[in-house]
Amino acid sequence: MDYILKKYCPRIEFESYEDYFENFRIEIPENFNFAYDVVDEWARVEPEKKALVWLNDTGEQHEFTFTDISRLSNKAANAFSKMGIAKGDVVLMILRRRWEYWVCAAALCKIGATIIPATIQLTSKDIAYRANQANVKAMICVDDEYVCTQAEAALEGAPTVEQRIVVAGEREGWTSFDKLIENESETWQRPTGDAATKIDDIMLIYFTSGTTGNAKAVEHSFKHPLGHIITAKYWQQVRENGLHMSVTDSGWAKFGWGKIYGQWICGATVFCYDMDKFVPAKLLQVMQDYELATFCAPPTMYRFMLQEDVSSYDLSSIQNFATAGEPLNAEVTIRWEEFTGKKIREGFGQSEGPVLLATFPWIEPRPGSMGKPSPLLNIKLLDDNGHEVPDGEEGAICITHLKDAYPPGLFVGYYGDEERTREAVGGEYYNLHDMAWRDPSGYCYFVGRNDDVIKCSGYRIGPFEVESALVAHPAVIECAVTAAPDPIRGKVVKATIVLARGYEGTPELTKELQNHVKHTTAPYKYPRIVEYVDELPKTVGGKIKRKMIRQADGVVD
Repeated sequence: MDYILKKYCPRIEFESYEDYFENFRIEIPENFNFAYDVVDEWARVEPEKKALVWLNDTGEQHEFTFTDISRLSNKAANAFSKMGIAKGDVVLMILRRRWEYWVCAAALCKIGATIIPATIQLTSKDIAYRANQANVKAMICVDDEYVCTQAEAALEGAPTVEQRIVVAGEREGWTSFDKLIENESETWQRPTGDAATKIDDIMLIYFTSGTTGNAKAVEHSFKHPLGHIITAKYWQQVRENGLHMSVTDSGWAKFGWGKIYGQWICGATVFCYDMDKFVPAKLLQVMQDYELATFCAPPTMYRFMLQEDVSSYDLSSIQNFATAGEPLNAEVTIRWEEFTGKKIREGFGQSEGPVLLATFPWIEPRPGSMGKPSPLLNIKLLDDNGHEVPDGEEGAICITHLKDAYPPGLFVGYYGDEERTREAVGGEYYNLHDMAWRDPSGYCYFVGRNDDVIKCSGYRIGPFEVESALVAHPAVIECAVTAAPDPIRGKVVKATIVLARGYEGTPELTKELQNHVKHTTAPYKYPRIVEYVDELPKTVGGKIKRKMIRQADGVVD
């Protein structure tokens, strides 16, 4: 049990959060490579150990052992190498949730190439931007008309791209992945010397979702997967050989959080439902039928599932529910516990790192709180002068002591941008520019992005608190709270709301929601402007674009 985990963590069991925080350690070998030291190692010691269960909406289902993933990734590594993909080359992958993603990711890791995961929602402009920013040499795309058409259009402005490979189909001008690996050897020799990877080489580049501007190319080294031991073992609480499902597309950083790295290090089986469209009742049925052990999804999905009769599904096999991506409103976790008997454990982080704060096993979840800091990351809430704020006061979430102990899992820079890298991680601490406050028990509460905090009539109003008050009302399924211009006050609070089924955005409902906020939180925080919409503007990663709402209203940041 925990064979691989114990190779990198001298101690994995702890008596309390304090014990965990003080004594958890990760030992990082100089030549750690996830594909060899996790995938191939599981295949060696437990050849029949199940790695992946995959299904889609058309009835396809496949199961893979670590031996299968090891064998297929060897074939792919041989094929990619013959195409000219070598250590240090950058490969863009747009593969949705296809099972081939895991094979290609392992193969490129073995070669020492750098992966850029990307979402199927990217336009040709987005793809060309990524290709040019990171000198992409090859693209691997799912056989989807939109994806491939956008990728082809991007090629005209992306001169570094030499190869394009299509998965799960065939397409003129593209190399079929199935045919590419069909006759390749199942043996691949781990490179040595200069061809071997080192832990400081770049394994992965995530392009951030761009809520405040152009997407940034976030670099992660080969030690990055080890940082996700915290994410998988101690927040998601995955079980060895248990099915773990994180609902996410392979183009998001949350895929790395929940569908490959920490989960496989811990020996869990990744469960992937490649759904064409999120249908809450369908997802609940899959969760029940496959008897998942652990589950993680964004707060929005929990909110939509709560529109269904959750109590009619047997979710008793799921030992831990987790969420991240957007702050979790207290009302959601309260209602989820009513139906399932289990609380939702929140985690917080960015594409730039592993889980940074979370409700770990020894911590009782508190509605509205994102938990306590992860070990190894030295997280503090700091004021504008870099001083730690006292309990109850807002501060920026910062990862400190970078020069003393750079934590595994934290990004190492922005690709091709030395100045931005120095500004972010070249000093004593990395400022996430997310605001939070801490209570006397050490629990932290999210306030909002620094840019999202509303300054109105001398008050600072965090959007999350107002949003949480609104979604506690049964009429509101999700909302975004932003600043709107006002000739007298300068700025006032505005709520952009998506209504639940059966409700209409009448003046009477607006008044009711405003009064609801006044009674739930401080009266001055109520939204003076309420707008009803069918959907909120979101990034390709699913995060609400509050800046877009502010700009549409004429607010200059």
